[in-house]
Order: sequence, then C-alpha cells, then structure tokens
Amino acid sequence: MMWKTRVTDLLGIPYPIIQGGLAYLAYSNLAAAVSQAGGLGQITAMSLSSPEALREEIKSVRAKTDKPFGVNFSIGQRRRPYEEMLEVAIEEEVPVISMTGGNPAPILERLASTNCKKLVLVAARRQAVKAEELGADAVMVVGQEGGGHLGRSDAGTIVLTPQVVDAVSIPVIASGGIGDGRGLMAAMALGAEGVEMGTRFIATTECVHAHQVYKQNILAATEDDTVVIKRSLGAPARALRNTWTERILKLEADEPGYDVLKPYISGEANRTYIYEGKEEEGFAWAGQIAGRIHNIVPAAELIAGMMKEAEAIRRRWSLPEK
Repeated sequence: MMWKTRVTDLLGIPYPIIQGGLAYLAYSNLAAAVSQAGGLGQITAMSLSSPEALREEIKSVRAKTDKPFGVNFSIGQRRRPYEEMLEVAIEEEVPVISMTGGNPAPILERLASTNCKKLVLVAARRQAVKAEELGADAVMVVGQEGGGHLGRSDAGTIVLTPQVVDAVSIPVIASGGIGDGRGLMAAMALGAEGVEMGTRFIATTECVHAHQVYKQNILAATEDDTVVIKRSLGAPARALRNTWTERILKLEADEPGYDVLKPYISGEANRTYIYEGKEEEGFAWAGQIAGRIHNIVPAAELIAGMMKEAEAIRRRWSLPEK
C-alpha cells in the first residue's frame, strides 16, 4: 500500500517515520539503516566533538545509503555554540535539518536561502504556530509520554497532536508514546501526517553505541518505570527509573538549583549509563513506550513490521459496515 502524506512528499521518503535525534546515540549506522528502510534517519550533531566529526558522519551515512537523511540540532540551554556545525550541514547539502530545544529562529533564518527541509520539535500549540511563522516546513509535536526533554505542560500526545494540527497549516509529526503500527495509525487518526520515534530506535541492532544493559533495561521496563527529572530547572525530561534518578528527584525536592544538580544531570552521567552500562552511576533517557518494547531488531525489520501492522489496521478500517 502507498503511504503518501505531506510528510513523505516533503522529505522524499516512502514511510512517514522519523528517527529521533537521540543524544550520544544517533550516528551514521542507525541513521543510514532507518533511511535505507524507508524512514528518515538522523545524526545527532551536538553530541559530536567537532564540525569535522559531523562532516565525517554525514559522509558515512552517504556511503551506506543514497536515501534522504537528516541532522538534528539540540539547541537547548547550556549547549555549546552550534553555528560551525550548522555550516558543515549546509556545505554538505544535508536534505533535512531538525531543531529541538531552544529558539529555532536563528537556524531557520540561516536555512531560508537553502533547499534544506526544516523540522522543529515543539511541545505546545503556541510553539508550533511560532515555528510556522518563522519558516518551519513541518513541526514535530511531543507529548509527556516521550523520552528525553519534554514540554513544561503535562499534555499528552493524544491531546496535543490534534490541538497543533488545528492551529497550523504545515504538516504535523506526532512524537511521544509511539513505537508500533498502532501508534502510527493513532497519530494519523489525530491528524498527524507522520511520527517521530526515539526510544523504540534505541532497541535496534544498528544503535551500536547503546550498551546492552541499556537496551535490556528498556525491554524489561513497564510503562511505570520512567520518571520526569529536571522539572525544578524548567527543563523536564523523562528517563528510566533507577537509584540515580531517585537521587535527582530528592535533590530537586530538597535543594533545587542547577549547581546542586549539575553532577547528576550531566552528559557524563548520561554516557556512563548508556555507553558503559553502569546503571547505578548515571541515567538514561526513555519514554513510556518502553513498556511496549519487547525485542531488539534491525531497523528494517522494525519499520517493515510497523507498516504491516498499520496496513492491516487500514484495511480493517476500510471494510464496509455489515
């Protein structure tokens, strides 16, 4: 079956599935595999050490696939400057650039004269409206179910998605709590024209930087095994529950403030868990969809299974009433 939406047309992909930016994890192996399978794979720019490292990752993706792919820029607070990284992506004529966190206006302005497709992650209706005004080609809307950094409200994907669909004219991509064909079809029913998935793509064979302990803990998790940390900093983010996150939550309750929390919420603490598997010495991002993830498969198998399930639902919906 054809899966033509404005998102597939915009990005030049067969299936309306986008792999999330996944800090410290989304590199060429995963991005190329997702794109080759018919979705849109992405490289995480700001987790790389230098502009030249990004250039090498871009070249590595192109060596593995001739399909479209994207580069994600996480531009939230306390991030290092991204301008040199952005120039590399422009020089390499990356087909798609996505922005998460922070103010996307400077990036959108710089990209206005290029052919690059521009995606902005939002967590509120007003953010989506502003992104459209600034020149975004599509918005990705994340609800509270998602992993990693979220919006400040408690609105879930099933409520937030149609709110955004009704507020903008550009395509909307749903994110948060989606990991299979049922999630894709639910998003489409809400008016979205594609989905973005992060946690589900960690549990793939091509996500080679994720330690097996991390992957297995995702598989073992229920929908109740994640917690939201960093609320006290105005930057809520969802992670797997463990003794480290419990310590963070206690500090937030007793001694809130960035200086107190910094050693516990640092990139180093994140990498200690996700790279080394030291689950009691750091934290790992994951969404509530972890409770629905039960296997580690190649990206191609994951996407093919999603589309098979989605097609079965679509056929069932199209049957005439008896």
